[in-house]
Amino acid sequence: MTTPRLTQRFEDLKPMKLALSDTIRKASIVDLNRTLADAIVLRDLYEKHHWQVSGPTFYQLHLLFDAHQTQQSELIDQIAERIMQLGGVSIAMGIDAAEESEIPRPPRDREAPAAQLGRLLIAHEIVLSFARHAARRASEHGDDGSNDLFVSDVIRLNEKQAWFIAEHVSDAKPA
Repeated sequence: MTTPRLTQRFEDLKPMKLALSDTIRKASIVDLNRTLADAIVLRDLYEKHHWQVSGPTFYQLHLLFDAHQTQQSELIDQIAERIMQLGGVSIAMGIDAAEESEIPRPPRDREAPAAQLGRLLIAHEIVLSFARHAARRASEHGDDGSNDLFVSDVIRLNEKQAWFIAEHVSDAKPA
């Protein structure tokens, strides 16, 4: 087997004329790759639950999980492209995402819908907590493009998806 010819090592930074220092670009790339890892794991979690959901709300949750998985896939592409625009290398494999993400690994077993929904809410909270910190760092460093991605895309999408999931587990009783 021949050794593959690399065009760029993962940890290396490609020169880019973006009016951002190498230090700032590297810091943003680290945060973006962590966010990318979280989005990949969350997308896969939605796919798992889409396949394995059961019970009286099967149809509604099956469609919801599929829609959220598709939206996360679109977000993944945006994050990976931002990393590449900054001159970095984006993670691209599930195994790398699982190692980088703080989202807990689910069991291989099939879980009840309530457990699936609870697991998704925890995952969204992890994504949102990190994205908020990363957005502040990008803003402080003057990386407006990354800040905008964190705020306008990552946070906005994950807040909306968390809201949809939370409404499925709401115990609120009408007044």
